[in-house]
Amino acid sequence: MAHSLMEFALLCLTSLFTMINPVSITPVFSSITADLPVQQARHVALKATMTAFAILVTFALTGSIIFKVFAISVNSLKIVGGVLFFLMGYEMVQARMGRTRIDKQEEMEDLEEYTNNVAITPLAIPLICGPGAIATVIILMEQHKDILFRSVLFLSILTVIGVTYLFLLFAKPIMDRLGESGNKVLMRIMGLIVMVIAVEYFFGGLKPMLRDIFEIVPLANP
Repeated sequence: MAHSLMEFALLCLTSLFTMINPVSITPVFSSITADLPVQQARHVALKATMTAFAILVTFALTGSIIFKVFAISVNSLKIVGGVLFFLMGYEMVQARMGRTRIDKQEEMEDLEEYTNNVAITPLAIPLICGPGAIATVIILMEQHKDILFRSVLFLSILTVIGVTYLFLLFAKPIMDRLGESGNKVLMRIMGLIVMVIAVEYFFGGLKPMLRDIFEIVPLANP
């Protein structure tokens, strides 16, 4: 029992860390919050990770039910996530992410609105809590009905989200050392990577759907 529990804990941690990938989120977070005060950037990091944690726990508890009720498939989620990723990556490649930043002379309420918006989208969704992470927690939740195993899953989610928060917390000092030119170069590179990930997500969801369609069509039209 203890051995199985340790194996499941390791599976949860590695799967979630791979799907969330805090390392790849860090440069994007830095680009989005580059013009924000340190305190506001930390607020964005905290809100984004807390939102992502709440979403993952919610999907772990009710994901399979939600998918069944609304007839949503994981493949559909991958396609939508891929489109969102691609649009965001394109903006980064064009170095236009900065246009969404807040001017330092704007009103405080605009700053608050901006930080609240970017904390939820694109940071919490789909960067931290993407289709892969959502699908992972649903699958892991369905693997074991035992309360102990499910507690391990929730603890793993909390651990990985905590690590992600630490990555975001130290992102700004690291990126400040790169300077404006370094940030722009890094933003374009990360934009390309985000677009590649988007394509993988998109076709990862599209292929199974097309496969199902082509399997059904011959049966419907013999």
